[in-house]
Amino acid sequence: MALAIAATCSVGASRADDYPSRPIRIIVPYAPGGGADTVARIVARRVSDTIGQPIVIENRTGAGSILGTDAVAKAEPDGYTLLLGQSGPISINPAVYKDLRYDPVKDFAPVTMTTAYPYILVVNAKLPARSLQEFVALAKSQPGAMNYGTTGIGAANHLVAELFNGKAGLKMTHIPYRGTALAVGDLMAGQVTMVFGDPICVLPHMQSGSLRALAVTSLQRSAVAPEVPTVAESGFPGFDALAWHGILAPAKTPPAIVKKLHAEIVSALKHPETQALLVKQAMQTVGNTPEEFAAFIGNDIAIWKAVAAEADVSVK
Repeated sequence: MALAIAATCSVGASRADDYPSRPIRIIVPYAPGGGADTVARIVARRVSDTIGQPIVIENRTGAGSILGTDAVAKAEPDGYTLLLGQSGPISINPAVYKDLRYDPVKDFAPVTMTTAYPYILVVNAKLPARSLQEFVALAKSQPGAMNYGTTGIGAANHLVAELFNGKAGLKMTHIPYRGTALAVGDLMAGQVTMVFGDPICVLPHMQSGSLRALAVTSLQRSAVAPEVPTVAESGFPGFDALAWHGILAPAKTPPAIVKKLHAEIVSALKHPETQALLVKQAMQTVGNTPEEFAAFIGNDIAIWKAVAAEADVSVK
């Protein structure tokens, strides 16, 4: 029995030592061209150069990012199929789906968070509110008259808006769209009062003067819009909501392989070219440890489960 165990351990170590010996696949549960896809391709290009193996990006969309995420959860835990995870499928979906095909904690081995960014609370520049405090006062003076656009029921920015509504004591009507661009378009047309938008989508309209930024959702100000105050410093202490991307492997992936992946990805994130490319996407690089990433995910899931329960948000 001892010999058998020793032989098994030896094989596992050998596989980790040889890793990677063939191409790696990163599944992105979103369509090509979006933020998650862009992050995956930027990081994969640099890591591929250093490990000497191709990294193939596979966009597997469907069912609110569930199909692609579930495919990785059920993949062989050998380090050759990875997930470009995001706050939506990993932190938000468990809060809003009653019967999720995968368990975001039990089915994955976190490697590292690659990037993070806050949402920016934007309003039409014609709205007579120049600060978050003024916006809240205006909304409270017109009960039920204001609304907010999101990328869909149960989407990340839907729950961020509900978190804010709860903290501010507001009752605004939710208007779901099929993408940030559509919601922002209606915001500029005056059909929507407010949107929590991705920086990459709203920054051009802020710079043109069409939209006014009232706050960012991170605890600290964002480097991409340093002049915009945080929600926390605008009267809601402790408010902190980030969107993020990260690399996850299937659960039971050998720790040595996770360690090697972590080292290569963090090295890629520290490269000046990688950082410059991600800054253009209005994203901040992270590169935390697997343990830190796992703890963050657990805490993030708990936060959004509480928000979804309080706001009675669910997706069938």
